[in-house]
Amino acid sequence: MKTAGRLLAILILACAGCRSTAPGQRQSADASPQPPVAGETNKEADLPGIGEAPDVVLTATPIAVSDPLEPVNRAFFQFNDKLYFWVLKPVSKGYVKVVPQPARRGVNNFFSNIATPIRLVNSALQAEFRGAWVEIERFAINTTVGVAGFGDPARNWWNLQKRTADLGQTLGRYGLGPSIYINWPIIGPSSVRDTVGYVGDLFLDPVNYLVPKLDYNLGVKSYDTVNGTSLHEGEYEDFKNAAIDPYVALRDAYFQYRRSLVSGNQDNAAGPPSPPLPAYPTSSRSNVKWFR
Repeated sequence: MKTAGRLLAILILACAGCRSTAPGQRQSADASPQPPVAGETNKEADLPGIGEAPDVVLTATPIAVSDPLEPVNRAFFQFNDKLYFWVLKPVSKGYVKVVPQPARRGVNNFFSNIATPIRLVNSALQAEFRGAWVEIERFAINTTVGVAGFGDPARNWWNLQKRTADLGQTLGRYGLGPSIYINWPIIGPSSVRDTVGYVGDLFLDPVNYLVPKLDYNLGVKSYDTVNGTSLHEGEYEDFKNAAIDPYVALRDAYFQYRRSLVSGNQDNAAGPPSPPLPAYPTSSRSNVKWFR
């Protein structure tokens, strides 16, 4: 009888243990986790936010920016910032009240059409011959059908998009690195390479030959800048409000965008830049809003 009682007690304990892991029942809180069975996948590790699949990479490559002149660059950034809020923005807002948007867009198209040689020559230097031909087509169509370039039928009717080629980008395509970051007063963000490119592009800008006198030349380019800024009202303010450190945000955005243009990851046809960039100061002759 004692032996039968012991066997009965063992059977009861065994049944109780089986019941704790029966289907549909949760494992007790103090039960230790069981190792996965060989051949089974860990489904919990495949769920987003819980585990990580073996082929998922969650790290991002940071942007390396050489900025040894940061104190000076920050001072120039503050100068440009005050120049915008104290001069350019008030003038632009007054200009908007006087000149309707269709007329301002026409002026923007006119100056962009004049700057065709900058984009044409640099597209050819980059062996982007299709882009160079598109610039020729755009200039011919917009100068004639578009009435001296005030209209853009080449884009609106024939879907011929403006190129984004400039000499800084061309030098980058030939292997020249950007070197250090420079934030010039009035001109804005740049680098050693893009500064050289900016100077080179001045020799391709027809405005410098059509209006050679310095004071008139500056007046024409200032008007172009005011007109371009009026078409992007509020973008710079939105950019500053969204950035923890506007100086760093602008610097990194500039390097990332220029790197994408040089590497060819950014389409050579002008369009919305990636990442989004602020629009002050902007010029219709510029290939990059804000930066040139």
